[in-house]
Amino acid sequence: MLFIRILREYERGVVFRLGRLLPQKGPGVVFLIPIVDRIVKVDLRTITLNVPPQEVITKDNVPVRVNAVAYFRIVKPEDAVVQVENFMNATSQIAQTTLRSVLGQHSLDELLSEREKINAILQGIIDEATAPWGIKVSIVEVKDVEIPQGMQRAMARQAEAERERRAKVISAEGEFQASERLKDAALVIERHPVALQLRYLQTLIEVGSSPATTIVFPMPIELLEPFIDKT
Repeated sequence: MLFIRILREYERGVVFRLGRLLPQKGPGVVFLIPIVDRIVKVDLRTITLNVPPQEVITKDNVPVRVNAVAYFRIVKPEDAVVQVENFMNATSQIAQTTLRSVLGQHSLDELLSEREKINAILQGIIDEATAPWGIKVSIVEVKDVEIPQGMQRAMARQAEAERERRAKVISAEGEFQASERLKDAALVIERHPVALQLRYLQTLIEVGSSPATTIVFPMPIELLEPFIDKT
């Protein structure tokens, strides 16, 4: 008499006959001998592993609380059953210790700005550690980085100071460019005095279009020379 087990397309069967490992079974129909055979089903689909929040001290001595998510799948069902007692728990423990170790080697700025680089490092280390268990880690992502309130306020002040500094630099650059243009205009007027008169007439036209009832404007002294008593 035989037992029949049906394995889905994404399932494989690791069968032990009197304690000895048999070749991998599935998918489809698997025939088992009662009492003699024992089967362990293994799911080959990608597994999502949420890494619990970890308390980490960064390289620049900032305490942060970080959690992550890892995506992996079993590529060798026999190793996942034979080489490790509980591959899910073992992978989770490896991910937690690796997360603390790797993030402790980076500063807070690197943790916030170089997330992709750190994710790649985590993925490589965890994948190498779990390879003997027949596991392939495809993605590791750092999800949330919780920073203490005091550090958040300090970072906000730093960011505000940086914005003010940039604004002052941009304003100074604008003043410098404006002074350069004024210098160029002064050189043009010096070489071509008529340019000043043309600019003066243009200014009068612009002022004349104003709705103001009183207008004060400068008058070149040259226009008043005929009326000045030279005696």
